[in-house]
Amino acid sequence: MKSFSTSSFPTDQGDVLNTALMAVRKNPQALFTNFQWFLYAAKNTVYFTAFSTETFDKEKLCNTVAQMAALAPQLTHGFVGALPGQPFPRNMLEAITSIQEVDDFDGYPDKWLDDGQDLYVDKELPLFRVRVIVRRGGPDELGRASMIMVRSSHAIMEGSDSALLTRSQHSSHGTMSDQGRKVSWRKKISFAAAAALTLPIHMISAHLLSPKQVEMGFSTLVFDRHRLRKVANRLGVRQRSLMFALVLYALNDGGKGWSPDKIRGIYTMLDSERHDYDDDFFRVRSLEAVFEVSQNLEEFVTRVDATIDDVEAKDITKMQFLLNTMLKAHRTISRFLPFLYSDRFFRYNGNYDMVLTMVPPHRTYGDLTRGLIEPIYCGSYHPGSNLCTFVPGRKSITLNFSMRRQFLPRVEAIEGLLAQLEDQAE
Repeated sequence: MKSFSTSSFPTDQGDVLNTALMAVRKNPQALFTNFQWFLYAAKNTVYFTAFSTETFDKEKLCNTVAQMAALAPQLTHGFVGALPGQPFPRNMLEAITSIQEVDDFDGYPDKWLDDGQDLYVDKELPLFRVRVIVRRGGPDELGRASMIMVRSSHAIMEGSDSALLTRSQHSSHGTMSDQGRKVSWRKKISFAAAAALTLPIHMISAHLLSPKQVEMGFSTLVFDRHRLRKVANRLGVRQRSLMFALVLYALNDGGKGWSPDKIRGIYTMLDSERHDYDDDFFRVRSLEAVFEVSQNLEEFVTRVDATIDDVEAKDITKMQFLLNTMLKAHRTISRFLPFLYSDRFFRYNGNYDMVLTMVPPHRTYGDLTRGLIEPIYCGSYHPGSNLCTFVPGRKSITLNFSMRRQFLPRVEAIEGLLAQLEDQAE
């Protein structure tokens, strides 16, 4: 796993707050990068949830959220009346927090996962909410007294933020592009030309091929990291490749899910080699991969590993830089032709079958996450897209699915596939 340091690159700050206030008075999302704008407009959301030995009341929860916002000032951006970087007033903290009592934790966390679209209803509230459920009668036999969930717009939070906050560390982004590392003009021209050719096709496809309605669902799994490590070592592949392969093989269901031949996917990674063409907010980088299908599970795992080798041996910046160029063009067009950017447009997933995201390890340290218990669950929601987020902890790893409902029954098959590979080793 590459570094997910909070370090950013030098920039002339000037009077940042005054500049920010002047901009956001006219447009609350004025400070958003093009990638942030797209995720906001698409109403993408992310979540973090875990059980805790702590019992919360309103006072304690508000104090926790205030501490979280101090460590992640991006949470103060993007809504009407925002004061970027400034503490939230008490009435706002109370409005974005809630506590509910439950008899038991059966069915959680899946039971309370949703698309988080309520974040976009009240334009005068921050783009995140914090909910807690507390068990009546105190902790259960596992010591779990409560469960906390942070749900945020994806425009202001990403997986590396979640990992840093879990460690009670600052996750302020600063300027994430490196203006000292220039992408050549030849490449920039080629990205612009490719975007010019691709953008109208993307626009037409989004309006014609995107479904009018999509039923989405959520599911989670937990695996012991030692099990995955043991199987990956036997097969001579990365643990990441093994996990990707198990998910893709199970959901494809012998070719009935997507295709008997090839699975088109996107996976994400963190890269410390930043350039001037990178997004100024997000650390993550997207890569495109086409995985050849095999009905033999072991062979498919090795094919996935080999595909990742091939993808990362090439220019890993190409897809993200092209995407950045496209998003800039879409944002510009949306100012003049906003009717083109309907909910249906944002439901278009580019005909990719699956998006796979491995976030940095989540390990609890410090006051902010005192009392949290593994496993830790984090995921994201994009309307119409099949997503799986992998969250490594100290001993366990969680798989967090947000996807079209027809694929949900196949999640249960993943455990059996891992057991099959374990049996073959004996």
